Amino acid sequence: MDIANQPPRFVPGTNSQEKLSQGSKPANASIGIAPVPAPVPAAAPRVRRRNRMITSCLECRRRKLRCDKSHPCTNCTKNTRDCVFLAPALDSASQMKLTEIKEKMGSLERVLEQDVARKGATQKPWKADPEGEQVDFSPEPEDQLEPTPLALSDAVYDDDADNDLADLGFAMGRMRLSDRIGGFVRPKMTEEMTESLNENSNGNQTIARGSSSPEQPIPFYIPQSSYNKFLAPGPSYIAPSSSFFFSSGQNTVSLIDFLPSKPIADRLLTQYWHAVHPICRLVHRPSFVRRYNAFWADVEMGLEPTGSLQAVVFAALFSGVVSMPDDAVLMAFGTPKKDLVDNFQMGTETALGRANVIRTTKVETLQALVMYMIPLCRTEISRSHSALVGTALRIAECMGLHRDGTDYGLNPVDTLVRRLIWYQICFLDIRTCEAQGPRPHIRADEFDTQFPLNVDDEDLERLMPPTASVHRWTDITLALIRMECNEMCRVVWVDRPRLEKRKISLTAVLGKIESFRRTMKDKYLCLVDDNVPIQRLGRHVCEISTLRMHIMVLHRYHNSVAYQIPDRLRQIIINSGTEIMERAIQIETSPEFSPWAWYSGAIQQYHSALLLLMEIFANPNRREANRIWRCLDYVFEIPPHISKDQKGRWVMTEIRDRMGLYIASRKVMAPSSLLDRIGSQSSRSGSATSVSPPASVGKMPPSSIDSSYGFPPANAQSARGPESFRPDQAPHNGTGNRLNVPTTAPPVQADKIDIDWQEWDKLFPPDVHVNYMT
Repeated sequence: MDIANQPPRFVPGTNSQEKLSQGSKPANASIGIAPVPAPVPAAAPRVRRRNRMITSCLECRRRKLRCDKSHPCTNCTKNTRDCVFLAPALDSASQMKLTEIKEKMGSLERVLEQDVARKGATQKPWKADPEGEQVDFSPEPEDQLEPTPLALSDAVYDDDADNDLADLGFAMGRMRLSDRIGGFVRPKMTEEMTESLNENSNGNQTIARGSSSPEQPIPFYIPQSSYNKFLAPGPSYIAPSSSFFFSSGQNTVSLIDFLPSKPIADRLLTQYWHAVHPICRLVHRPSFVRRYNAFWADVEMGLEPTGSLQAVVFAALFSGVVSMPDDAVLMAFGTPKKDLVDNFQMGTETALGRANVIRTTKVETLQALVMYMIPLCRTEISRSHSALVGTALRIAECMGLHRDGTDYGLNPVDTLVRRLIWYQICFLDIRTCEAQGPRPHIRADEFDTQFPLNVDDEDLERLMPPTASVHRWTDITLALIRMECNEMCRVVWVDRPRLEKRKISLTAVLGKIESFRRTMKDKYLCLVDDNVPIQRLGRHVCEISTLRMHIMVLHRYHNSVAYQIPDRLRQIIINSGTEIMERAIQIETSPEFSPWAWYSGAIQQYHSALLLLMEIFANPNRREANRIWRCLDYVFEIPPHISKDQKGRWVMTEIRDRMGLYIASRKVMAPSSLLDRIGSQSSRSGSATSVSPPASVGKMPPSSIDSSYGFPPANAQSARGPESFRPDQAPHNGTGNRLNVPTTAPPVQADKIDIDWQEWDKLFPPDVHVNYMT
């Protein structure tokens, strides 16, 4: 079938990409229009080098001599040369660096091949400049797929912002959103969502209730009671304290004030081993049990344990009680969970102050501090959490935890504990920078701490402890999966600005991610026994973490104001985002994962739901629509009386209005250059702009809207009529298009994107991206 005769698809520009990629005849050739320059011929497939193991010594290899592979070899002994062999295998960090070097070489080779191909093509159009030099107008292989300028790396706030407001964002169902989404600040998120709502309105002339024209500002219809509720911290929020940092260590509070009886402590420690230790491993279990018994031996003899031992025991009990459901705490201890959480949090902070955590050199004290932060840094993270993680990072570096323990001759157990602490700090670094920014502080080239060995804890106490990982599921395998995925996320964080500066291609970044996914599958997922819940959890965590990297790379291109993203890239976002949500929902709802569901907020935060909401709102007939809506119903807790045709608009309106209130209260400022880049013609008086707080907050009658989620009551639809579902936006620049963004961005031609489509087909087969509309 001729591609040119196929009916047009829903997304504009998709056919042009397919035609150009398959070399079909240009449409203007038959109507007398001058043909465009011939496309650059496809480069020949790159020859991949075999990664053969080098067994000869370096001197024999350099001199091209036959090496007998002895240590030292005969040639080097005879000529008194240093006989040096390459290591038989590289650790993960070295392998990653080697892979990056090879990718840079491959990128240079592709550029060279394209340059040679262009020079061998037909004569290029040219024009003489005033000085007589020839100016080349041929299209360069630049990536025209630009990220949206509406997503910024850094945030700026006005001085008169409401600092009494918690910097946690706002709640929308099970998701929490702030001005920073996916690690980027979106100061114009309200206007972005308004444009999406208007583009899907009939005639693009959505008129609000009681307004005479589309130009009239529309108030935010949110009562004060609901306003306070969705901005308040959620039940999982635990505010950290900084008082123990400045404690003199002479606290007069007694340990007995916080210490429970030993049976209660034993019950909480059992909960810690079951619900916390498998996914947030920070201790070597056999050695910690001995320390725990020594703690209670001192207490029973009337002696006060050391400050570091008190701190690590209380931190373990604190984590244990946080991981328990509210009803389980009440049933087991007869006390509300909040009271127990407050007691053990205060006990941990008091013990950390006594241990002089701010100037400690004891690994056990730092271990207690990081263990204390595990329950804090989950779903809701404030700037105080980020500052606490930064302090822990500086303490760890001052104690040398960024250097591997084997370099100092430490025993296997001490080396393991140092590695566990360091990589948990690495995770907290990524987690807090996603929530509060601006970027990870730890860089991969600034530490050489290795991943722990994939062995059981008991194996490290043998007379001959293992020196290499075993190929089976062990006590630490799930923790290793999280560590390696987190470090790959760090690589993606570094690659994102390089991608925007055109220092690396999109194909290279996504190819790196796919290579990592295959490595994780061969290394860990093949060990999973799906009949064991903790191992199935490991599979879900691995898939969520790796698929999330697709969203990290591509989400800024999804709503680019310059060019439409090719549908093959759009499909990767949809497939990855949908699978992420489905697996995350299964972790939260499946009874077999209930012991670890308390930590699901640290694994992912449902931010991909917002991306899929905007996609399915614009294209409701996608083949994944039913899967996506099942996930969105759960994430946003959409009331069942909202019809399918109306709930997308209601959710987007609620998010827009709540985001507008939050940004107005926080006084998030947008640089004046932002509107210049997206084509705004409105004059700006200052160097930055901010959203003015709406004057209508809390002034709507409570009967007009549900105080819980902002949705109308079930009997309100017939009374208010269809106009209730016409949510226009408040402040704008006086034009119909409030951001002056093109309602339909021009499509990107496939041959203008810096993507090696031959390599792309190997990573993402094209047959899975067809027939995407129902």
